[in-house]
Amino acid sequence: MGILYAVATPIGNLEDITLRALRILKEVDLIAAEDTRKTRKLLSYYDIHTPLTSYYGREKKADYLIDALNRGKNIAIVSEAGTPGISDPGYPLIKKAVEKGINVQSIPGPCAAVCALVVSGLPTDGFIFAGFLPRKKGKLTKRLKELFNLEKTVILYESPNRIVATLEMVKENFGEVNVVIARELTKKFEEVIRGSIDRVLTLLKGSEIKGEVIILLHK
Repeated sequence: MGILYAVATPIGNLEDITLRALRILKEVDLIAAEDTRKTRKLLSYYDIHTPLTSYYGREKKADYLIDALNRGKNIAIVSEAGTPGISDPGYPLIKKAVEKGINVQSIPGPCAAVCALVVSGLPTDGFIFAGFLPRKKGKLTKRLKELFNLEKTVILYESPNRIVATLEMVKENFGEVNVVIARELTKKFEEVIRGSIDRVLTLLKGSEIKGEVIILLHK
């Protein structure tokens, strides 16, 4: 039986990868990637020629990969960026592999949520990662109330075109909140905005927001 390696890859700067991750990506029989275009750039940068296949959560493809693992093939799963299994299609495959008794190993490295928390200036002794929030207003409000009741730093992922609406919903329900917006971390145009929710909303409204966005909140 083969080994499934969950390999963390850079969230922006291609130099942010471990020596062990590079070795595993060279040695495995197959790399299953959420975004093959981005993964090819990484493999090309480090002159790695391991066969590559796409995997973005479909059950049939998961079954194919599990079958290959059962036949003794070693497989590395990589997300579009960061650590596999964190708000990406990696979780279903890892769950299925564990259920089948397959050896799953984590090759640690970058994680956008942790990277943003470290530079936020918000409390790090207690935090909760909530991924992407529900889209419907009722479910969104309910989820936010659950998170704030925990009295910890809340870490969210959000799309650039929804960030203002999400923060306005936070303000409507919870009033003054400390906010940090982390964008394009480790990349050329990295930006971290800190302040009250009013200050952050003022800065964001009317501006063009691009790239991966992380919201951190603390009452």
